[in-house]
Amino acid sequence: EFLCDPKFSNEKDLQEKLAVFKEKYMEFDLNNQGEIDLMSVKRMMEKLGAPKTHLELKKMISEVTGGVSDTISYQDFVNVMLGKRSAVLKLVMMFEGKANESNTKPSGPPPERDIASLP
Repeated sequence: EFLCDPKFSNEKDLQEKLAVFKEKYMEFDLNNQGEIDLMSVKRMMEKLGAPKTHLELKKMISEVTGGVSDTISYQDFVNVMLGKRSAVLKLVMMFEGKANESNTKPSGPPPERDIASLP
């Protein structure tokens, strides 16, 4: 549906982005009912180290759904992530992606250092 939508035709790597969004959505759809509810958003924010109050969480969900629903559907989720609007959830998901990229640890033994290289 999103691949055929002319609104997203200028989006680079759309298919790859949709695959990442689907994976993230499924990760946070804790009850496997095809929607992200209040408790799922709460756990997501706690996992990211940014716990929110119930009122803040309700505001985030309302921002994503346009105030129509108490749960986030996959279509709402993708629309927010691909849309030009800067929603809180979008910023959180982008932050999580950046944090995961920077957490890669080098493998193998640490490089040798001498006294001059110490701070």
